[in-house]
Amino acid sequence: MSILVTRPSPQGEELVRRLQALGREAWSFPLIEFTPGRDLPGLTQAMSALGAGDLLFALSQHAVDFAHGQLQQSGQRWPSQPGYFAIGRTTALALHTVSGIDVRYPLDREISEVLLQLPELQNITGKKALILRGNGGRELLGDTLSARGADVTFCECYQRTPRHYDGAEEAMRWQARGVTTLVTTSGEMLQQLWSLIPPWYRERWLLECKMVVVSERLARLARELGWKDIQVADSADNDALLRAIP
Repeated sequence: MSILVTRPSPQGEELVRRLQALGREAWSFPLIEFTPGRDLPGLTQAMSALGAGDLLFALSQHAVDFAHGQLQQSGQRWPSQPGYFAIGRTTALALHTVSGIDVRYPLDREISEVLLQLPELQNITGKKALILRGNGGRELLGDTLSARGADVTFCECYQRTPRHYDGAEEAMRWQARGVTTLVTTSGEMLQQLWSLIPPWYRERWLLECKMVVVSERLARLARELGWKDIQVADSADNDALLRAIP
């Protein structure tokens, strides 16, 4: 009984190492990789525009990593005046580590709806909000902040690009290695995995595996695609995934 982890590097490899340290057989199979985003060159200017009481959001650890690299390259520090917010605990820790600034984040679920419930985000008319993210996603956050009167700017810090594989070859490989549990951390990757595997292997192997996902939204998508045995982790960090993997 092997576990196939589809989340990208380096978190995917870290989860596999931790599973192996527990005596489990696990494999890394990253479905996407990350490259610099198209808005990175304008990041320093966007950050310089933030003043006291303005808002800075990080929507993933990758957004923090790419933004920090850009700031270091330009010799700029993270601004100290705006309030800092993150989509979840892992991203908040990454942002605090590079900036030294306290970061607010939702404590229970890593979704925009819960983040938007924070008291500091209720009365924000006239404030600037800079959202660090990948290519697309989290439109609800920007739309809601705008509706509350904030001046919202998105910064695409990185792009997610699919990695290309031979689906039949990979299906044979993972079936032969006894993979019975799959770990997927985004809808994009869930759909990509389903599309990659040819129908014959999809019906006889892929959809028979237990699927571990990181939200109820992903669980609904997995059910729509045909998975029946689905486990939902508390959040997207590797600690939560370790608890959820049977």
